[in-house]
Amino acid sequence: MNRSTRRIAARLLAVAAAVALVGCGRRGPPTYPVAGTVRLDGVPVERGLIRLVPTGAAAPVGAEISGGAYTLLAPPGEARVEITAAKVVGRRQAYDAPDSPLVDITAEAVPEKYNTSSTLTLDVQAGDNRKDFDLVTR
Repeated sequence: MNRSTRRIAARLLAVAAAVALVGCGRRGPPTYPVAGTVRLDGVPVERGLIRLVPTGAAAPVGAEISGGAYTLLAPPGEARVEITAAKVVGRRQAYDAPDSPLVDITAEAVPEKYNTSSTLTLDVQAGDNRKDFDLVTR
């Protein structure tokens, strides 16, 4: 290749790289930070999950609850909130053998009205959003 051909090839490569970078941009609606705490009967939920299910076309988003706190990014608009957390209710053998290790038996700690049949909602707005949830089992 002569010098002129190399320059043209280098320019074409630079243009192709720029087009590829622009094409790899984020798609979909903007997202905004949502953070808060989750308590169950006044006690922080040590480990659990929180999920926001938008009423519009946006996809659901979720995050882990750790030490009673959560943070996530969510699209703007109204969303149904689902919260789950497992609690250990017993132990059993992992398999039917004398040397079988014991494994935890878990059950949902959060009442259905806050997860599968949740009536909790959150309206995500531009900027930072703070929402604490104080749930009760009674």
